[in-house]
Amino acid sequence: MSRYTTGELAKACGVTVRTVQFYDQRGILFPSALTEGGRRLYSEDDLQKMKIICFLRDIGLSLDTIRQLLKEEDPGSVIFTLLQQQEHALTDEIAQRREKLDRLEELERSLRQASVFSLETIGDIASIMENKKKLHALRKSIIMPGIGFGILQWSSVFLWIFRGIWQPFALWAIAVVPFAVWAVRRYYRNTVFVCPKCHAVFRPVFREFFLSRHTRITRRLTCTACGHCGFSVETWGGDVK
Repeated sequence: MSRYTTGELAKACGVTVRTVQFYDQRGILFPSALTEGGRRLYSEDDLQKMKIICFLRDIGLSLDTIRQLLKEEDPGSVIFTLLQQQEHALTDEIAQRREKLDRLEELERSLRQASVFSLETIGDIASIMENKKKLHALRKSIIMPGIGFGILQWSSVFLWIFRGIWQPFALWAIAVVPFAVWAVRRYYRNTVFVCPKCHAVFRPVFREFFLSRHTRITRRLTCTACGHCGFSVETWGGDVK
């Protein structure tokens, strides 16, 4: 069986020798044996116990609480529960940091694409990134029923061509018009645009919005604040009246 001196135990647990000695004085971790010269010796079980003590200290438990916990009849079940809670907390923290890293990488890509750097430009990009999830949810709420209409469209076309049954296609044609009107108006009411010149957030008139050239994230519009005509960046505008 392995035996550890105070220094070896401290090194294995990443603490100082004085910390190990202090835990001994406080009645939290006693050595399993002493040499003839009075030096403390710790076993493998002591090493594992020390690691648990260090973990409990890291999550904020006081020494008195740890001492009482280790005296429990079944401290393992309590410690296991604490370990699970710590695992969940770390998982959440990793997810949050991953999200921050993704946002930083996206900001970096956006800044590289910008022709001119300024505080206003960075502010525009940060605002667009903040609203990206809402805009994605808006698009999804429109695209999903649109996919359903697409499936119905081709099903009715096949029935008409191969079976000579035209009524389902007629019903689809009648239903798709109000859906298209609803989808376009819903998208219009929940989006605004950031002018790349004056950085104003604006909503164009519906006719210009509907007829404008556009990409997935931009539209060629006339800014209502400065009159600049060019591609403006689309962002969530459901909160803008």
